[in-house]
Amino acid sequence: MKKQTFFTLLIIAFVLSFFVTPLGDYSKILLNRWLAMAPTIITPEKRGKISSYDWTLKDEDWKLFSFEEAKGNVVFISFWTSWHMPSQAQLKDIQSLYEKYKGRVNFYIITNEERAPVELFMEEHGYTFPVTYRIVGEDSPVTILKPPGSYIIDKNGFIAVHQNAIADWDNSAVDALLEELISE
Repeated sequence: MKKQTFFTLLIIAFVLSFFVTPLGDYSKILLNRWLAMAPTIITPEKRGKISSYDWTLKDEDWKLFSFEEAKGNVVFISFWTSWHMPSQAQLKDIQSLYEKYKGRVNFYIITNEERAPVELFMEEHGYTFPVTYRIVGEDSPVTILKPPGSYIIDKNGFIAVHQNAIADWDNSAVDALLEELISE
């Protein structure tokens, strides 16, 4: 076999590894993280307001609670699933955001999955943010976004961020926005 043919086959094998191996999954998640941009912050005069806080959810212990508890607080909502690669890619940033702002921002990291796969995923990755379970069919004050969609809502219910795709949540623009919204 010629040297050029060998290197061509080696490159093909490397490229194929991104599509058919666990190495590929890890690489795609890493690539998604690198390409993620800061979320678009909506200017105050263009912010829409959520319709209400009437929304029943389940906490990580599978107990029902009302989103009404978020009223008057800065809120971070992110829709995700454990099997969705773009969701997986931004969870590391969400974990960092949670560690910085827990107790000052209400976090709702929402999935519609069953508990078992979510608990396994959280344990495997060492995430400690609170998981919220959506009740399918339950009315929501915000549009249910496809994962990894997210919102940041201010204390008065105005939507400061409405992100439909993966975002870099661990950056200075998000920090400045959250500090501003917390201090209002």
